[in-house]
Amino acid sequence: MSGPLSLEPGGAEQDTLAIRLAAPRRLRPRRTDDSTLALRLPRLGPDEEEISRLAAELADRIGPAVHPYEVAALLEAEGLSADVIRHRYGHPNLFSLASALYERVPRTFPEPAPASDPWRPDTVRCLLRGVLFALPGLAYLLAGPLWQPGTHLSALVVAGIVSWAWGQALGHRAHLRMTTGRREAGRTLLTGAPLGAVLATIAAAPLTGGTTVLWVVAAQSAYLAAAGVLLVLARERWLLAALSPLAVGAALLPWWEPGTLPRAGLPLLALSATLAATARALWGVLAVPAAADGPRPRLAVSLPYGLFGLAAAVLVLLEGRRHPYAVIALTVSMGPAEWLLYRYRGWSVAALRRATAPTGFLLRSAGILGLCLFAYLAPLLPAALVTGAPPTELLLLAATLWTALLLQAFGAAWPPAGICVLAAGCAGAAALLRLPPGAALPLCCGVAALCLSACALRLLGRPAPHM
Repeated sequence: MSGPLSLEPGGAEQDTLAIRLAAPRRLRPRRTDDSTLALRLPRLGPDEEEISRLAAELADRIGPAVHPYEVAALLEAEGLSADVIRHRYGHPNLFSLASALYERVPRTFPEPAPASDPWRPDTVRCLLRGVLFALPGLAYLLAGPLWQPGTHLSALVVAGIVSWAWGQALGHRAHLRMTTGRREAGRTLLTGAPLGAVLATIAAAPLTGGTTVLWVVAAQSAYLAAAGVLLVLARERWLLAALSPLAVGAALLPWWEPGTLPRAGLPLLALSATLAATARALWGVLAVPAAADGPRPRLAVSLPYGLFGLAAAVLVLLEGRRHPYAVIALTVSMGPAEWLLYRYRGWSVAALRRATAPTGFLLRSAGILGLCLFAYLAPLLPAALVTGAPPTELLLLAATLWTALLLQAFGAAWPPAGICVLAAGCAGAAALLRLPPGAALPLCCGVAALCLSACALRLLGRPAPHM
């Protein structure tokens, strides 16, 4: 040792051994891994990421909501429990989460999917029915030379009028029974069709003047009754197949004289095939199990339909006396007329969905009525010119018949029946008094068409019948 140690602070001893206090050292925080166990405090706010994910998943159903309560109902339907809402999404209750989602998702109101048209018509079936209404006339073209129908035309006309009126009433009653069951409708047709054929034959019997004409009248009445059954049961294709012998025979007439046997045999073959098809159709319907038979509709319910059939037959007869080919065109047009009845109902339902006020729907209904009448009458104008019939006379008759059928399609039976019976009575009286037929029939049909159009606008211009 060379000398004493200095004990004063600040000396050289600071560089050598010395007692030192440990300076406080800042600790770095350790990053914890979520995969390890750790104590965590509960979340103090919503989990925005989870809420955004839920909003994206349910955006298409939250967007159309008009109130948060609708979103709450959606979340409840999705099965979100209170615990899930609190722990996963950080909201205290269902309504709080629903409000957050409602505010997060923008409002979208997509157009509803277009509803299917319940009145979409079967175009092929309607056109086929128009052909079937006119096709039986080929029987007179084939068999006419055998019995000279011109001298006994009144018997055929009377039987046809009775059959037409009876068929309209029977068809309506069968459709009423169809609501109970097909078996019940089949029983109505099985009873009513033969009875109508017998009544038509009896009504024309005094005018036949011989056995041959009586048999022709009976065959016509039987065919009309059987064809009515097939049309009510929607067996149009069966009827077309049954009438095919008439079509084949008439198509060969310009190049072939069939002779007595084919002229009589082809109509009888067509009649036999029609009766056989009718029997088969009724057998199939009657084999259906019987439904719970409810109260039978009263016979008087079908009376106005029969009266309309009677009036329509008289009006068509008066037109056919002078312009038979125009009546053939009118008969064929009954198929497109039925198609337009379906179209009117479908277009009216569509107009009802778009209308916002009763007046607006009335104007739309008037436009639809005018459009349907124009679409029906426009093809008849060239048909009248080709057949030599006065266009006004044929078009007014067609407008009367179509508007009456439209009212009947909506259950308004008595107004068209009364108006058409009155028009037929006035036109028939004018014919009996030998007044100018070219003026009486157009006048009667014109007044009837105006009255029926007014009834149609008054009844069908309201929303209730279309609902």
